[in-house]
Amino acid sequence: METLKVTGLNLDIIWKDKTANFQQIERQTEHSKADIIMLPEMFPTGFYMKAEEIADRDNETLRWMKSLAAKTGSALCGSASVNESGKFYNRFYFVNPHGSYQFYDKRHLFSFSGEHKTYSPGTERVIVNFNGWRILLQVCYDLRFPVFARNNDDYDAIFYVANWPEARIDAWQTLLKARAIENQCYVFGLNRIGTDGNNLHYPQSSYCFNANGEIISEVTDQQVIAELDMESLNNFREKFQFLGDRDFFRIL
Repeated sequence: METLKVTGLNLDIIWKDKTANFQQIERQTEHSKADIIMLPEMFPTGFYMKAEEIADRDNETLRWMKSLAAKTGSALCGSASVNESGKFYNRFYFVNPHGSYQFYDKRHLFSFSGEHKTYSPGTERVIVNFNGWRILLQVCYDLRFPVFARNNDDYDAIFYVANWPEARIDAWQTLLKARAIENQCYVFGLNRIGTDGNNLHYPQSSYCFNANGEIISEVTDQQVIAELDMESLNNFREKFQFLGDRDFFRIL
């Protein structure tokens, strides 16, 4: 697919209420025509550190995502708190309309909020292949660690889902743009909006950048919309072949 239409939901997550969040997402996607619908980090509950209270134990979020993807005809992606074999993960699901899925477990846990005390880190990078596009899945705090996201000519776009509060929003915006430029790729960063149960505020701060660091997304009251163009990306990479001069790293 030469172009990819991506819609991120500007979601004011209802604190610790999966049913209510599922319902408001269903309302907001009722007429969606996107190829991919993005949801924020921990969209069923908000970024809550007592995982034993909120974590999925019966794949309830995944089952709901499969149902909505089938209904809308769009791929659906976003992260949720998950209990697997007694360990908790901040798990970023990517669900195809026909029901297959991949997931990435957040590697860099936000110690400032105590995430590392409850959740277990992921160990693998995950790149999804969807309609001819290669998409690297990343979650919030991962954004501060560029080596882990380094483009080895193996992806075309990075999707970041987040709960990144207003107090540090300049870092979020700056680093999203930097990841797009240094990796010569599209970067779609989807942040939640509103105020969470910890009284942290989240302004509208979701964007899609192209490989030159330009914002290509448009914002409505409830959605952030971008169209990714493969020909444009390939032409840019061909003209400015910076990736060929990159350093190589081994992640331990």
